[in-house]
Amino acid sequence: MALFDMVFEGGGAKGSAFVGALEVLGAKGHKHRRLIGTSAGAITATLVAAGYTPQELRQAVTERLPSGKPRFSAFMDPPAEADFTPDQRKNSETRQLLGQVNVPGPFDTTVHEAILDGLLKIPQYRQLFSFVECGGFFAGNKFLEWLREKLAAKGIPPNTTLQAFAQKKQADLSLVVSDTSDVEMLVLNHRTAPACPVEWAVRMSMSIPFVWREVVWQKEWGKYRGRDKAGKLIVDGGVLSNFPIRLIAETDDHIKEIMGPTDPQGAGNLGLLIDEDLPVPGAVNQDKPPELKDQIRTVQRVSRLVDTMSKANDNAAIQKHAKDICRVPAKGYGTTEFDMEKTRLDALVEGGRKAMTAFLAGKGL
Repeated sequence: MALFDMVFEGGGAKGSAFVGALEVLGAKGHKHRRLIGTSAGAITATLVAAGYTPQELRQAVTERLPSGKPRFSAFMDPPAEADFTPDQRKNSETRQLLGQVNVPGPFDTTVHEAILDGLLKIPQYRQLFSFVECGGFFAGNKFLEWLREKLAAKGIPPNTTLQAFAQKKQADLSLVVSDTSDVEMLVLNHRTAPACPVEWAVRMSMSIPFVWREVVWQKEWGKYRGRDKAGKLIVDGGVLSNFPIRLIAETDDHIKEIMGPTDPQGAGNLGLLIDEDLPVPGAVNQDKPPELKDQIRTVQRVSRLVDTMSKANDNAAIQKHAKDICRVPAKGYGTTEFDMEKTRLDALVEGGRKAMTAFLAGKGL
């Protein structure tokens, strides 16, 4: 049996491949010590830290809605009218533009409010409003509901802090996010942000810019490494580091402050990297007509842009620690392909199984 510090890469829907890899790892009797993840990797790392077995993870990723569609497809949820605060409406670009309209005769601001209220009753306009005012087309509320449900099933109630989570589960969990206000990467754990709720740390980490709404750090979430973050805008950790293997594979004073004084020799390093260049054995092409959300070119472009930026930032560490990386295949799969057919999902999970089997064999484990 081997003990690993594990890092999970971000990759949206492609992260389902981790399930297969973890099934093999668990079947071999190998254990984890520290867990760190970004975006989809943050979701996986959190559920593993909460106590989910590989078999339970498989059940979670294959869950279906009453309609028969994958439950993950609900994560691309358009915002509701109630999702926008009075201040967001009042200070919005739409209100500013309406104020510049030169209409003859009596015309007060209540008319502007009525026009905006009318526009926000249109679902497509709400998405555009959310994109402009909140940084993303989709609300992310359904994801939060799902995550809270999964955590509650393991005895973790809503708004459990990272500190309380670490104490209850005896888990060393770290999640990577990007602070676009202060232009820095944040690594959230019980040392750096003890008062931050677990579900919001994950929600911030998976917030792909322009896809899901950015998250505003709340005052009650406390400070980050002693610094106030209230009001700061937080998005997907993949913008700055999609595969933070350096945080478990290397050590210096900065890393020790974030990750703790854990003996780096006390466990092996294992990185699960989603490789879009490796074909998935047995995968069939997505041949059904794309839905509206899949046709939003901005979403597709931003996903590719985030992938490019993050891989460029992590490339040196990936090359340096290549021997500790299990590459799971994901060629042809989309970051936002949350409604993939069962056959495609099964192939992706099986690809993860085969990748981990080969990796462990190469290590003699």
